[in-house]
Amino acid sequence: MANSNQRFYDSHAHLISDDLDRYPRNPVPISIEGIPKGSPFGPGTMGFPGGMHGQTPNNVKPTAEQLHAWMKDENVVGAAVVQKGLIYRTDNRYIVDAASMFPEEMCAVIIIDPMEDGTIEKIRQDAARGAIGVRFFPLDIKMDKIAWLSSEPAMEVWELCNETGLIVDIESTGTDHASVIPLIVNMANRFPDLRIVLDHVMLPAISSPDFGLSGPFDALRKLDNVFVKWTSINLDMAFVAGVAPDKLCRAVVDFFGADRTMWGSDIGTSSGSYADMCRRGLESTRLLTGEERDKVLHDTAHRLFAAVTGD
Repeated sequence: MANSNQRFYDSHAHLISDDLDRYPRNPVPISIEGIPKGSPFGPGTMGFPGGMHGQTPNNVKPTAEQLHAWMKDENVVGAAVVQKGLIYRTDNRYIVDAASMFPEEMCAVIIIDPMEDGTIEKIRQDAARGAIGVRFFPLDIKMDKIAWLSSEPAMEVWELCNETGLIVDIESTGTDHASVIPLIVNMANRFPDLRIVLDHVMLPAISSPDFGLSGPFDALRKLDNVFVKWTSINLDMAFVAGVAPDKLCRAVVDFFGADRTMWGSDIGTSSGSYADMCRRGLESTRLLTGEERDKVLHDTAHRLFAAVTGD
């Protein structure tokens, strides 16, 4: 074990099946030439060469069995496994099946498109099989995200999650704070019992003096039902910006509180081995108190997801 006796709960892990017949892939085309310079993630993330991961970054996409073994090695006692939309789109069969293989340590977060026929019934079916959350992840980056998130079909999804206790997970590109955050605030106030999780701390502009945690973010600060994931993408962005990850983590926890901040590896998307991700996650909490560290690395995610699974 690389990380002493520290317990982890991974709030954001992606899984990919090696059974191509049972779980066929339907990848979303991405222009590799256009991503490194234009991406808010910076070079060296998502498997692209350059940056902190060098010219040949390790970008493994694990199966459930592989992650299970790595979790045991690193004292990761639970994980929210998140549908890999860029590979499977909204075909959530594998992520739900994967979580059901290890029900005491994994729970599934599915990806949906509210505009697809039968979405509500699909959510109900996956929830009946153990899915604990729904991720709004637009596969068409050119779409009007606000119209998509606030459309009538999307509102049916928000309402269903509120009724059934499912978590709502929101992806952010890091360029739409001014428009997306007010919508999230509106939904959080409209459904005060609904747990809303924001991926990668909504990718604030960390090169600014306040690490981007101002402006539209101020409206999120006092919303007890809104949580943020502190992930390897945030650590990579800190590296690219020349910001010390532990200082950024301290700022995020000061802003949102340790009770609303939770570590996620982002394995399956971000570069690096799982052991490295756990080590870097632990190192990023150096400026936290012991109690805060336990909450960020384990307690907050466990409390959030266990509230759905009943563990």
